[in-house]
Amino acid sequence: MPLRLILGDYPYLRGMRTEQKVTKFIREERLLADGARPLVGVSGGADSVALLRILHAGGYRCEAAHCNFRLRGEEADRDERFVAQLCQELDIPLHVARFDTAEYAAERQISIEMAARELRYEWFETTRERLGMDAIAIAHHQDDSVETMLLNLVRGTGIAGLLGIRPRNGHVVRPLLCIDREEIVDYLEGIGQKYVTDSTNLEDEYTRNKIRLRLLPLLREINPSIGQSLLDTARHLREVYAVYNKYIAEARARVTTPEGIRVDALLNEEAPQAVLFETLHPLGFNPSRIDDIMRSLNGQPGKRFASPKWNILKDRELLIIEPAGKKEEEDGTPPFRLAREERDLTPDFEIPQAKNVACLDADKLDGVLTCRRWRAGDTFVPFGMKGKKRVSDFLTDRKLSVAAKQRQWVLCCGERIAWVIGERIDNRFRVDENTRRIIVYTLEKQG
Repeated sequence: MPLRLILGDYPYLRGMRTEQKVTKFIREERLLADGARPLVGVSGGADSVALLRILHAGGYRCEAAHCNFRLRGEEADRDERFVAQLCQELDIPLHVARFDTAEYAAERQISIEMAARELRYEWFETTRERLGMDAIAIAHHQDDSVETMLLNLVRGTGIAGLLGIRPRNGHVVRPLLCIDREEIVDYLEGIGQKYVTDSTNLEDEYTRNKIRLRLLPLLREINPSIGQSLLDTARHLREVYAVYNKYIAEARARVTTPEGIRVDALLNEEAPQAVLFETLHPLGFNPSRIDDIMRSLNGQPGKRFASPKWNILKDRELLIIEPAGKKEEEDGTPPFRLAREERDLTPDFEIPQAKNVACLDADKLDGVLTCRRWRAGDTFVPFGMKGKKRVSDFLTDRKLSVAAKQRQWVLCCGERIAWVIGERIDNRFRVDENTRRIIVYTLEKQG
């Protein structure tokens, strides 16, 4: 007798088959040890309810976590009540969090989807740590993985984005990636388990739902097995990704420094754009922006690029990477100290030639001495010259990097610059035949 007929006559056998498949997948992927304590994310929908029932039946010591995002009014409260009743029936501890998701999204200027995701995963992890649970179990399945691949492809992605959803990401595990939505629904029907339906999943409102409700049906008209074809492609790409990842890791070590990315070393790589993408995409730079950065490598220094959390400055030799919001102070406490020594000028005194030392005529320093960063429009008379020169031009002639220019400080006497610190003193304050007293400043870096 065909297996299909047997399973149709005895629905509970379908449930047993699904539970065995998931248990085998958990062991093969080493997601949970026997008897482990997973914190199971349960929304009340078919996927998460199936996950809870399967893990509970498998002997795992589950606790459930439910998020009420307060986005669907009474429907959201209905879901919370349903999950509470289910957990009570199964004698499973339940933890509930209620969020003002709309306010959170508005404050951070992010989408509702992103806000819900951030709130959910942050609370899951906090709860897992507080309870000492072994893992966070999420109900993503094969169809979700296919949708993720397509979503990443539409938005632009590297190889990693074409691998679908991973079974494990840190403490987050996804035991249902071995089955699809149809099998989940069949499983619940087979064991007589009810679930709730989120009405927003039936609306063509969010990007993922557009893929689920519009794009995938269209692709199935071209290839009825499109889901399995994409999953097979992802499986083949995993081995390619292993080789690719090894090269990227080695290339990063060759091109990166504590300050950023060495431009010349990057351009000498066999696949510089891939190395740049894999380095910057995790920092929030989208593919279009990374293309702009790549095109800037042979251009003039000084161009800036930004992601929500990071800034990049194109310098002569480096792509300097710094956290967003880091501001160099205009004035204030410098990142160094100037040791000061005042003395009479004697015939045996030799003027130091080191760049970190400035020897100035004390009597010419007739104003208040202050330290500050140089500013646009600043001029001084470089030692050995008679005419004024813009500090910006002087630093350019010295071939200082853009970053080094930004970090440059000057010692001022009143409104006049007496020393471009560490570079050149002003000729108007030099020691000459009329000098009787001198002040020697020595630049000492802090830390």
